[in-house]
Amino acid sequence: MAALDLLGRRWMLRILWELRDGPVGFRDLRTRCDQASPTVLNTRLTELKETGIVTQNETRAYLLTSLGRELYESLEPLQRWANHWAAEIE
Repeated sequence: MAALDLLGRRWMLRILWELRDGPVGFRDLRTRCDQASPTVLNTRLTELKETGIVTQNETRAYLLTSLGRELYESLEPLQRWANHWAAEIE
């Protein structure tokens, strides 16, 4: 349940999604997250760093760790299901 509690927090899944292709700086990440509050975004990134899901590189951009990549990949079946479900209801 701890994982669901963490991932259920606002912006968590969106942050994982936006970091899927590599490092992203804070400003770009905020733009990609529809102008999420800087305070909330910073809090979420701190929580993800504390759990070992996200880290920062030498330029201070955020990226998924190997654990974060594994988590993202585990969500791919859910994305496939969601795409199928969306097609069914159209």
